[in-house]
Amino acid sequence: MARVYTLVNQKGGVGKTTSAINLGAYLGYYGQRVLLIDLDPQANATSSLGVDKNSIRGGTYEVLIGRMPITPQILHNPRYKISLLPSSPALAGAEVELVDLPNREQRLKEVLAPALERYDYILIDCPPSLGLLTVNGLVAAANGVLIPVQCEYLALEGLGQLTQTIQRVRNSLFPELQIRGVILTMFDGRTRLATDVVAEVRKYFPDKVFQTIIPRSIRLAEAPSFGKPISVYAPESHAAQAYQALAKELLALDGIHIPELV
Repeated sequence: MARVYTLVNQKGGVGKTTSAINLGAYLGYYGQRVLLIDLDPQANATSSLGVDKNSIRGGTYEVLIGRMPITPQILHNPRYKISLLPSSPALAGAEVELVDLPNREQRLKEVLAPALERYDYILIDCPPSLGLLTVNGLVAAANGVLIPVQCEYLALEGLGQLTQTIQRVRNSLFPELQIRGVILTMFDGRTRLATDVVAEVRKYFPDKVFQTIIPRSIRLAEAPSFGKPISVYAPESHAAQAYQALAKELLALDGIHIPELV
């Protein structure tokens, strides 16, 4: 049965999609069967893995509204060690179309059911908003949410609103919803501000922040333009090593044995 984690932060540019892709790729590197759900109409995760979002005829949108089953729409990439349910600009219409569907907040959780036995990890990349798509992502997060936070000015901006939304989902739809962990991203060790932000976030989320910190990296910024995860584009880079460490940390926290790899 897959562990389902949703990556969420309504603030854009915090490394959410980057973390979903590269954490997923390294979970795959360690032998896990990983499915990435692109729940963002901008389809950045789809594009970042080298898939043309404008060519998608069966993806998250069609699955969410019940037009197509999930399994045939999943794209497999053995080289990247990650599978993808791609998104397309059509997903923008789902916010409106879902309103009239029964169990509109539960749609993603329901359509994921046939995939749960096929994967060890399912990562859901939410849009940078707190609309109905994100609520679907939260309700589907059976094992919790992962919150990327950039180590920059105003890092905590909007997190209060996010935690309120999580609490509302707990109160009305999914009482067991938990914050699995906070991922610190874009850390620049040359600045005191970055160090201060790390301390501030650890104070705001005691015992919830991963020890691994993702550094700011040009190689990491370049990788999407080549349609590759960092594990393939620049595996020797500091950013790749950080995401590898993050995957190891999550696996250890989940109690999964990590095989020794050459």
